[in-house]
Amino acid sequence: MYKVYTLLFALLFANCGGAPKDSAVEKPSSVETTQPGAQQTVEPLAIVPIFDADSAYSFVARQVAFGPRVPGSATHRKCGDWLVAKLRSYGADVIEQEMELKAYNGDAFKARNIIAQFAPEKQERVMLCAHWDTRPWADSDPDKANHYKPIPGANDGGSGVGVLLEVARQLSSVPSTVGVDIILFDAEDYGLHENDVEKHHTNRHSWALGSQYWAYFPHTPGYSPRYGILLDIVGAPNSAFHQESYSMYFAANVVDKVWRWAKKAGYSDYFVKEEGGAITDDHFYVNSTAGIPCIDIINYDPESPNGFGAHHHTMKDNMDWIDAGTLKAVGQTVLTVIYNEK
Repeated sequence: MYKVYTLLFALLFANCGGAPKDSAVEKPSSVETTQPGAQQTVEPLAIVPIFDADSAYSFVARQVAFGPRVPGSATHRKCGDWLVAKLRSYGADVIEQEMELKAYNGDAFKARNIIAQFAPEKQERVMLCAHWDTRPWADSDPDKANHYKPIPGANDGGSGVGVLLEVARQLSSVPSTVGVDIILFDAEDYGLHENDVEKHHTNRHSWALGSQYWAYFPHTPGYSPRYGILLDIVGAPNSAFHQESYSMYFAANVVDKVWRWAKKAGYSDYFVKEEGGAITDDHFYVNSTAGIPCIDIINYDPESPNGFGAHHHTMKDNMDWIDAGTLKAVGQTVLTVIYNEK
C-alpha cells in the first residue's frame, strides 16, 4: 500500500495477511468477562468499555454486502448513506464534506468525507480515522483478467471503519472525558494503477485524495485535536502492527502511548515494537499538511510481495480475511487509549 493521489483543486502541490490466528479473544488479566456494552476496569487509570468484536465484524460484513465502494458508484453512495445514518443513530453530530476530485488518470468523480463528532462542545479532542472507499482495480491480483475489477475491500477499507463504528457505539453509551471525532476519509484508494507505474511513476500524490482535501479544508477552521489515530488494514488473521516510520517521525510520543496501552490491555503480540517502514497513507497528509500529530495502525507482512498480505489489492480481499480476534485487539486498544485521556 503505497498511498498517494492528485486532487482537482489547484491549491494542492506546487499503499496485509499471514496464517490464520485463533479468533478467540485473549482477555487481559484485569478485564472482567461481561456482556457487550458492560464496562471493565483496565488498571491503573480508567473505566474502559468492552469492545465487542462480533459487532465490529458485523459492521465490516455490512459494508462488504453493499459491494465495492468505489467513489462515484451507486454502491458507494448507498454505503455512505448507511454510515451517516449509523453514526447519527449513536448520537454523533455528523458532517458530510462533499468534494469533486480528479484522479491521476483524469477520472473525475464526486466523493465525501464523513465526520462524526462526539461531545462537540469539548475543546480537548482526539481524532480517529479510517478510509471507507475501496480500490477500483484489483491490480495486484494473480489473475490479470481481474486487474481492472474493483475489490471487495473487506480488510482494506472495511476493517478500519468496522472498528470505528463499534467505537462509536461504545461512545454513545459511555462518554469519554475528551471529545472524539471519527473521520471516514473517502477516495484513499484511487491511486496509481500498477500498469501505469512506468507512465506516472513520479505522481506520488495520487493516493489519499479525501484526506488531502480535508487537510487543506478541515471540517472546523483551526481544528486542533491532541492527536490522531488512523486505522488501515486492521482485520486480517495473524496481523502484526509495526511502528510505521512516518508515525514515528511526526508523532513518536503517540506511537509510544498507543503501544504502551496495547501492552497493558494484553495485545503486545499484535502491536510489535519494531519499525515497519514508511507508508504514504491518510495520516501523512494529516501530519504534513494539517499539522496534527497522527499515527497509522496498519498491518505489515514482510513475507508478502507488497508488505500487506496476499489478499491486498486482489479479489480475495473478502470476509475470509477478517478475524474477530484482530478486530478486538485493535478496537480494545483504541478504546483503552481514548478513555485514559484526561
